[in-house]
Amino acid sequence: MESWAGHEVPRLPGNGGPLSLYDSARRGVHPSRPDGTASMYVCGITPYDATHLGHAATMITFDLVQRMWRDAGLTVRYVQNVTDIDDPLLERAERDGEDWKVLAMRETALFREDMEALRIIPPAHYVGAVESIPDIAEKVQVLLKDGAAYRLDDGTGDVYFDIGAAPAFGYESNLTRAQMLEIFPERGGDPDRTGKRDPLDPLLWRGAREGEPSWPGGELGAGRPGWHIECAVIALNLLGDRIDVQGGGNDLLFPHHECSAAHAERLTGAAPFADHYVHAGMIGLDGEKMSKSKGNLVFVSRLRADRVDPMAVRLGLMSGHYRADRTWTDDLLDAAQARLARWRRAAAAPSGPSGEAFLAGVRARLADDLDTPGALALADDWAERTLAGAGDDPQAPGLFATTVDALLGIRL
Repeated sequence: MESWAGHEVPRLPGNGGPLSLYDSARRGVHPSRPDGTASMYVCGITPYDATHLGHAATMITFDLVQRMWRDAGLTVRYVQNVTDIDDPLLERAERDGEDWKVLAMRETALFREDMEALRIIPPAHYVGAVESIPDIAEKVQVLLKDGAAYRLDDGTGDVYFDIGAAPAFGYESNLTRAQMLEIFPERGGDPDRTGKRDPLDPLLWRGAREGEPSWPGGELGAGRPGWHIECAVIALNLLGDRIDVQGGGNDLLFPHHECSAAHAERLTGAAPFADHYVHAGMIGLDGEKMSKSKGNLVFVSRLRADRVDPMAVRLGLMSGHYRADRTWTDDLLDAAQARLARWRRAAAAPSGPSGEAFLAGVRARLADDLDTPGALALADDWAERTLAGAGDDPQAPGLFATTVDALLGIRL
């Protein structure tokens, strides 16, 4: 699958230091320690609707990770998937009387446009579930032969992963079994499915059903993959047995990331699958959780159509810490637009306070678990002092603009 177009990321003087990130499994901030090449897998969209601000906030989070790694002199291997076959996509297509393939292609194309507008550095590999089905089917067969998976005996051809084959299951989310059982059905799980060994066992392969798309699965028979195994296989194929960061929104922590890590670890014997499991917070609207059922999603494409500068959208989403659940309001957007205008005026000034000190400060704030509020505050302070006539460094405005471009992704 084709990714979106990238943009040139300017080089900054010197190199940034190591990046520390919060790891959900260890429940604390720890240094990321890539050895020359940093690897990251981020769960992408299921393309049955347009890119909303929650998607945008998540993608910005991992864009910042990539920018910091690059600034530290690392090569970055970044993979993102597109779940271009899954129940929500089929359900939306049926509701709207549309071909599911057309729906997926249209919304994926719109997502690419939104990512370009927000200046998200594209992944090296942008991979669809459909194109990965042969590899996924092969790995499900491996799990079956290994005894870590089983077929239901109801004639459906459905295959499930046995969480008993993952003794550390739960280490990533740190949830109790009772909490898992409560969340599982809310996020695509089927704890009441008859014939499962454990209510929490996740689906690996869904046997072909009449009226549903299916693909050859070799010894599995025709069908389509489960969600969690999709990400495990794509990541293993392109990044290897261990990765530095597995990322996504905090609604993916369980069951999706817990299960995909369990699949990967059983397939390879290497644990943990990721050095850091990193999760971005949810974005609400005017104090309420955004949801499709409430009809209160704010779409990036709609803001762009209304002539909102994507850089203001990006700034607004970075005004809160990435791990925090936070809310989007008109006042927040107004403040972001005013901030962007102020920064642009300051960047056009003939001189300003030390650009090197500003760069060092932003690097330090972002290196501490992507402290964007702290980094934005430093930029505000520099801009205000510059506009007040402070500082006599003629190179500073240029370095200011280059710093916020390279590290924050903001084009002035």
